[in-house]
Amino acid sequence: MSTLAVLRSEWIKIRSVRSVAGSLTAVFLATLAVTVLAFATVGQAEADNPDTDPVFGAFYALNFGQIAAISFGATALSSEYLNGALRVSLAAVPRRDLFYAAKMTLVGALALVIGLVTSFTAFLVGQLFMGKYAIGLGEPGALRAALGGGIYLALMALLAAGLTALLRSAVAVLSLLIPFILIVSFVVGDIAGGVAQYLPDRAGQLVLQQNPEGSLGPWTGLAVTAAWASAALLTGWWAMRRRDA
Repeated sequence: MSTLAVLRSEWIKIRSVRSVAGSLTAVFLATLAVTVLAFATVGQAEADNPDTDPVFGAFYALNFGQIAAISFGATALSSEYLNGALRVSLAAVPRRDLFYAAKMTLVGALALVIGLVTSFTAFLVGQLFMGKYAIGLGEPGALRAALGGGIYLALMALLAAGLTALLRSAVAVLSLLIPFILIVSFVVGDIAGGVAQYLPDRAGQLVLQQNPEGSLGPWTGLAVTAAWASAALLTGWWAMRRRDA
């Protein structure tokens, strides 16, 4: 099969498997729902705090969108390990490198498109509720955060996809990554101090801050997250090549 044909077949899989398509849609819907709920209720009260970072606060809901992005990356790969689907896929595309590259390319591309739409929409919709505290994309760091937020969501999806290719289980990956991001990362941050900024979620979210503190800059932090995602993709590629279907 040609590369274009493989990409098309992977697109059909993502579009037709409800759990995968649903998790991709949830990136946008969950982020937007939390944005409306949070900004309509406590948005202006939080903005009145002099210590608040207005740019970082504008992207608060991406904390929930990233969970959906991780779910999308994990389910997009785990569907291959159900009911012998991987054997069928590799019978159609015997070149495992091509199969893996096409699947990860599509996962990353879709997550990036949805991530960018989600990031910009969440920012613009949230500011509708902020009254005199509203900021625009011209605010220092706002446009960079909107772009970086979409890239961050795509990288988290790829991180989950690579780990799923290694572990062959969405449940295992979700059980590992979601508690890590929601709990462990904060505990490690309190204990380890500056070392915690190199964790994938903390490093990547520096791009959402107006004036990031620490040794990493906003784009450098995003590069650290990209390094984590690349490591996961490489280990997943190794597992795909070495293991039986």
